Amino acid sequence: MTKLLRCMLLMALAITWNSIAFSQTNLRGKIVDAKGDPLPGISIKVKGTSGGTATAADGSFVLSVMPNSILEVSGVGYPAQEFPISGQTEINITLTASNAQLDEVVVTALGVKREKRNLTYSTQEVKGDELLKSKEPNVVNALAGKVAGMQITSSSGTPGASSRIVIRGNTSIFGENQALIVVDGVPINNDETGNLYSGPGTNRLSDIDPSTIESVNVLKGAAATALYGSSGARGVVMITTKNGALNRKPTLSFSQDLSFEKPLVPEVQTTYGQGDGGVFYNGENRKTSAVWGPRMDTLTIGGRPAPVYNQMDLFFRTGVTSNSTVSVNGGGANSSYFASYSYFDQKGTVPQTDYRRHSIFTKFTNRITDKLSATVAVTYSNSGSNRKPEGYVLESPVWTIYTAPVSWNPLPYSNDDGSQRVFRFSRNNPYWVLDHINNAATVNRFIPVITLNYNATNWLTITERLGADIYTEQSKYVEAPSDMLATRGQIIDRNYNFRQFNNDLMVNAHKDFGKFNTMLLLGSNIYSSYNQTMQATGKGTSIDGFENISNASSITYYENHYLTRKFGFYAQANVEYDRFLNLSLTGRYDGSSVLAKNNSFYPYGSAALAFVFSEFLGANARNWVDMAKLRASVATVGNDGVKPYSLLTPYESAANIGSIVFPFNGQSGFLLSPMLGYPNLKNERLNEVELGFEGRFFKSRLSLEASYFSKKTIDGIIPGVTTSAASGYTSTTLNSAKLQNKGLEVLLNATPVRNSRFRWDVALNYSRIRNKVLAINDEAAEPILQLGNGFTEVIKGQPYGVIFGGRFARTGDGKLLVDDGGLPLRADTDSIVGNITPDWMGGLGNTFRYGAFSFSFFFDVKMGGDIQNNVDGYGYFYGTPKVTEDRADRVVAGIRASDGKVNDVTVRGQDYWRRLNSILEAVIQDGTFVKLRNVTFSYDFPRKLIQKTFVKDATFSVTGRNLWIYSPHFTGADPEVSSFGASNGSQGIYSFSTPTSRSVNFSLKVSF
Repeated sequence: MTKLLRCMLLMALAITWNSIAFSQTNLRGKIVDAKGDPLPGISIKVKGTSGGTATAADGSFVLSVMPNSILEVSGVGYPAQEFPISGQTEINITLTASNAQLDEVVVTALGVKREKRNLTYSTQEVKGDELLKSKEPNVVNALAGKVAGMQITSSSGTPGASSRIVIRGNTSIFGENQALIVVDGVPINNDETGNLYSGPGTNRLSDIDPSTIESVNVLKGAAATALYGSSGARGVVMITTKNGALNRKPTLSFSQDLSFEKPLVPEVQTTYGQGDGGVFYNGENRKTSAVWGPRMDTLTIGGRPAPVYNQMDLFFRTGVTSNSTVSVNGGGANSSYFASYSYFDQKGTVPQTDYRRHSIFTKFTNRITDKLSATVAVTYSNSGSNRKPEGYVLESPVWTIYTAPVSWNPLPYSNDDGSQRVFRFSRNNPYWVLDHINNAATVNRFIPVITLNYNATNWLTITERLGADIYTEQSKYVEAPSDMLATRGQIIDRNYNFRQFNNDLMVNAHKDFGKFNTMLLLGSNIYSSYNQTMQATGKGTSIDGFENISNASSITYYENHYLTRKFGFYAQANVEYDRFLNLSLTGRYDGSSVLAKNNSFYPYGSAALAFVFSEFLGANARNWVDMAKLRASVATVGNDGVKPYSLLTPYESAANIGSIVFPFNGQSGFLLSPMLGYPNLKNERLNEVELGFEGRFFKSRLSLEASYFSKKTIDGIIPGVTTSAASGYTSTTLNSAKLQNKGLEVLLNATPVRNSRFRWDVALNYSRIRNKVLAINDEAAEPILQLGNGFTEVIKGQPYGVIFGGRFARTGDGKLLVDDGGLPLRADTDSIVGNITPDWMGGLGNTFRYGAFSFSFFFDVKMGGDIQNNVDGYGYFYGTPKVTEDRADRVVAGIRASDGKVNDVTVRGQDYWRRLNSILEAVIQDGTFVKLRNVTFSYDFPRKLIQKTFVKDATFSVTGRNLWIYSPHFTGADPEVSSFGASNGSQGIYSFSTPTSRSVNFSLKVSF
């Protein structure tokens, strides 16, 4: 009987299980927001079970459910909601919670996600799709004009050229000012490398493929970056990469971009030919650098009108850029994946210049148990570049092209005897340079990030994140012997190895106590960085075309390597009361290996408060005010400005001591460095106060954010401070500088029109920053009031980055003083002639969507900010700028210095322009510009056209970049360049760099 009962029971269970199994159905659905836009990544679970899925990019999902089940739906920025199922097989869900936009989640310091309404500081997000619209190969350039308070400066138009990214002004006089770059919570290197001669290198953020970026969050102020302690003073750019999706079939996407670039070159005069004083020089048997010859329309050669050679059109070519990307993403019940490969190939407008990049990115997330999950992301890139010397060095081909006469044919570049054909002495033929001088670099980079999350309870999470940044660069500069410059030829070989490791262990607790919402973050950080440089320079090559350093007759070699370590503890506490008051406290305690033991640990921290006063508004006001918040913060952070071994006085290799040349009899020689190490050096410190307002209105159709900040850098590091000769040293390094920045930032977003078919979005940002050098070294017996810094000067009491040099001599009431020959005089003493800091910056973007069509355009504005235009400055001597077409005789309006009488002496136009060449003030120009930075038109192919194919989605777009530039006071082509790279001292100069370009890009993206 017992056996029979068991059998019956088992049969009943089997029938019940079979009934349950076969009663399950596949539920198909789509989730959208209140505007009807699809919501990807929304979690859907069946209540009471472990089964679940997430929505795809189009908001769709498929889930196996039982009849009368209840769906639990939740997502980033949306509270959990329940939706009952009554046997249907399809469902459409609209998340209409009034606080959906208010609870927007953003990525903050250390990769921690927080609701934006609770933030007590300023942060701004740029979506990955917005970056891709710009069609910029470098992520830095893609951010230009889009973030209030951020200044982006391109160095050159050469492929792979670096760009500079500064947030809220310069915070260090001689140290690093560019923002800290963080990818998926791990800091990465963004140094400028690859250049072995004149001109810019490549900033290493260019190794990141923009198509793998989900979003970029910019943390601007010290309160936002305090968790980074001694690295937080410069602001932080947080890059979050793309993820896969749970319970989603593999989606394969392919995109192809093809771009054509036309160089933006300065106008030059084509009216006059080569010569001097109106006399023609043919550039063959009569050579000169001057282009002060006869008018071309009157010049005859061999009885025929002289041909005109447009040097710009002959030399520069149309650049072509191709970018191919393929990606796949998807996932199962417990894991998701995203993988992509891209090949970027840019051929520059200067012949034989290029930049190529292979990028591989993979990201895999797996829920190992109900409590433990792991994410592994790996970035690998291989890039190679070829560039030519830039700037005003003798080897720069752009210099020669910009100043070459239109009466001279530059080809062929060699004579019958093999020597160079040139129109002037001491300058290479630019076409000879293309074949005989090159700077090549190859980089292999590997960035792995491993993140483990353990959800100990529903309120406690433990995170372990380990990341690395490893790359090697091999660069080589080859210069053949030049009979024109009497150079022997040289080869430079450099190998650079960089390794950086970062580990964070974090405990994050989040719990509610009545009306209190609390969050506590505790963590520790271990960081190490190692770099090694090995360089050999060979002089005097003898075998033509043999690009091996063994070809050199003399070889010098040097090696340096640095290992630094940092250990830190940090904590952050956030307490929110009743959704209207939020207090945030942050502290970090760092220890650094580069500092003295008694000075190696130091604290940083912040305190911030946010008051959401819209919670107290009346019912009428709440109908149109979604959220309004005031915030205030004070913070202190640092800038890692102390270089390895700065505390010591190291030995340096000696070339000679008196008449003894080393190596001597096989023995190397070393001497103590003339710069005395200072054992009490400490990191630079920045103290900042920030006040802000944030508001969202009319159901999030209008949002406004405004921030005011005042920050002061103290303990600024000044290297090379002169010491008494009696000490036996020439200089030392001190913490003595002070620098101040004050600014206002405004960000406005609006949706003036929004309906089922048409939508218009507007984004506007504005920033105004004022800075001042408060001190350089006031404590010395003879205080330092001024120091050189590359092309600019640091002067106490003046803005950071003023241009200092020769100015026009003037009377007390501002009239020009001229000499007895009738030409302007240079003042006896030099002074400030310009300021590179702009008065204000702004950006305006508009996006229009109608059905399958989208049209957007973006204007970038910079008002003020002076530029030293060296192209004109040197051109005034040669007679090549467009303005020198006015070369008639003239009387310069001014006062004769000798007798105080009004000038009445007539001078030649040639003499006038050449006099301006010697006075720096004459080439300082206002860099104000308005740029139509990009215009994009795109079309999404309707589903009905592709529904019978294997194609899921297809989009075609056309994008124009730099289509229009208005710069009323600048005579160059593009005022947004700094010709010698991204360093502090290279800013504010326009000097014979490879021109930037105007381009048109065609793009097709298809998903399968």
